[in-house]
Amino acid sequence: KVPYHRRPMLGSEYEQVGAFLKTVAFAAAPTFLKEVFEYNGTNVAFRTTAPHGFQSGDRKSWFIVFQNVSGFFVHPVGLEVLVDHSSLDISRWVVSRVFYNGQYYRDMVQLESAYVQGRISVEKVRKAPRDGDFSSMKPRAPSAALFPLQYEPQGPRYSVRNNHVLFQAWSFAFGMSVNTGLRLFDIRHKGERVAYEISVQEALSVYGSNCPGGMSTRYMDGSFGIGRYASPLVRGVDCPYTATYIDTHSLSETLSPSKRKASLCIFEQNLGSPLRRHYSNSQSLYYGLGSPLRRHYSNLQSLYYGGLVNSALVVRSIVTVGNHDYVWDFIFYQNGAIEGKVQATGYASSSFLHGDGLRYGNRVWEHTLGTIRTHSINYKVDLDVGGVKNSLVAHDMAFEMARAPWSPEQQIERPRLTKKVLDTEDQAAFRLQSKMPRYIYFAANSKNKWGHQRGYRIQITSFAGDHVPEASSMERAISWARYQLAVTRRKEEEPTSTSIYNQNDPWTPTVAFANFINNETITNEDLVAWITAGFLHIPHSEDIPNTVTVGNSVGFLLRPYNYYDLDPSIYSHDGVFFTSEQDFTACEINPIACLPKTASCLPNFPPFTYDGFQN
Repeated sequence: KVPYHRRPMLGSEYEQVGAFLKTVAFAAAPTFLKEVFEYNGTNVAFRTTAPHGFQSGDRKSWFIVFQNVSGFFVHPVGLEVLVDHSSLDISRWVVSRVFYNGQYYRDMVQLESAYVQGRISVEKVRKAPRDGDFSSMKPRAPSAALFPLQYEPQGPRYSVRNNHVLFQAWSFAFGMSVNTGLRLFDIRHKGERVAYEISVQEALSVYGSNCPGGMSTRYMDGSFGIGRYASPLVRGVDCPYTATYIDTHSLSETLSPSKRKASLCIFEQNLGSPLRRHYSNSQSLYYGLGSPLRRHYSNLQSLYYGGLVNSALVVRSIVTVGNHDYVWDFIFYQNGAIEGKVQATGYASSSFLHGDGLRYGNRVWEHTLGTIRTHSINYKVDLDVGGVKNSLVAHDMAFEMARAPWSPEQQIERPRLTKKVLDTEDQAAFRLQSKMPRYIYFAANSKNKWGHQRGYRIQITSFAGDHVPEASSMERAISWARYQLAVTRRKEEEPTSTSIYNQNDPWTPTVAFANFINNETITNEDLVAWITAGFLHIPHSEDIPNTVTVGNSVGFLLRPYNYYDLDPSIYSHDGVFFTSEQDFTACEINPIACLPKTASCLPNFPPFTYDGFQN
């Protein structure tokens, strides 16, 4: 059973709190609001914080007041109100505390009294126009030459049927969880299952500030609904213009599902660089020096070029939860690798700049403090490498000292391979900032042609900030973020690393991930990898009007490691190879030479449509 106080806040409760603030709380300070903010009932916006208090059962929320303009997240006015809305009887809701410009007050009545008596230091904020002025997303330059576009000369090379996708050697099913967002199932390469499930689990952000709302904020976006807030996508910007756009559905707060049109896209992307290549130009080196330094038999025949365009399939959704926009990608490469990636954009969250505010961020506008925060993203990766039963193996390197066999008086420092099987869940739980083996992989019971265990390697891209101290009373609710990687036995009773109920009662978490790690053996078992990637964000002036994705991308790669006998992309139809003795301008030798004929016509682009404002 889940106590009722753990429930996420519904839209109706937000509306009720908004009405309480306007009709009850604000009614107690009419002079202050009128003279300081020119308050007219519509020119302020509220933003809630979470979790709601300090102990189980609390439902007390700071509501931060902003100017009600476009991009209001960076227009704080200095007023924050703590509302106790724990009672199911709205008439019993009260204001527990008020904060204005660095000072705390018992309630709005005391704030009004102090203002009327001239005992308040007032910091008037310049009234912003409705478009937000500096926070407006409207371009400051006129449109000019069109940016480059991608298109498929002979149509898509992938297929989508219901929620099943086929692309070259790949096949998988996709879905959208209302709570956790994009997820994939039954991922296969060359017909063999690689993973049963790859899914987003949670997006956590922990804020710092010298204002009460900012300093108490720890958003767990799954509680608000990552999939629920999937945005309708804009052709040509959010995804390539000719991508396949798919509607998603969610059931939340209503008795019938809601549809979000074009909120998921699938496309093949030419990444503009080779997946692999080699240009053999060694002849001049060998023969110019009089004697060969290395033997390269191809030079006895001819020079050559061999390469493969890096074209990959991308499945994408973009989610807007409050001020944050997350671009979620799963990417499938021709060499059997899978990438999970998230890019962060949207507006920076902010506090009103006062006192020692610069200890908690950078000043980004006249009264706006861009507040420091950490972002942590958790994924579930249920790999099935060569079957359900796997083991976890770590490979790394160490230098060893050796005498040169041909010159024993000389010493050589040479790197060697280190190997270790990680037998238990405790050994496979790597703390966030700890050193982790650079090659760590799920190993199958089968071997490849060369006698190595077939495997898939986990490679994490992350520059996470520090985790909340474990002494914190709420840390167990987000204990998955302790680990950059934790591998556990797969259990039906451990389907997710967290719960939507953890947000509003983190002090008695409904799911505590730390409990998953109990030193059970993980050798030759059905295993799950829980991956955490994150970044520290210290907002700066270039986060105005909002944050760019460049440099704010983290995630992981799953790469075949002795899984095949050779690189499977050698069988790709996209390969290019020609020698110095061939006519590389002939289509039958080099398909790239045919592009002036096969790709010379512009595609018929469908009309631009957008349904985001109808949802």
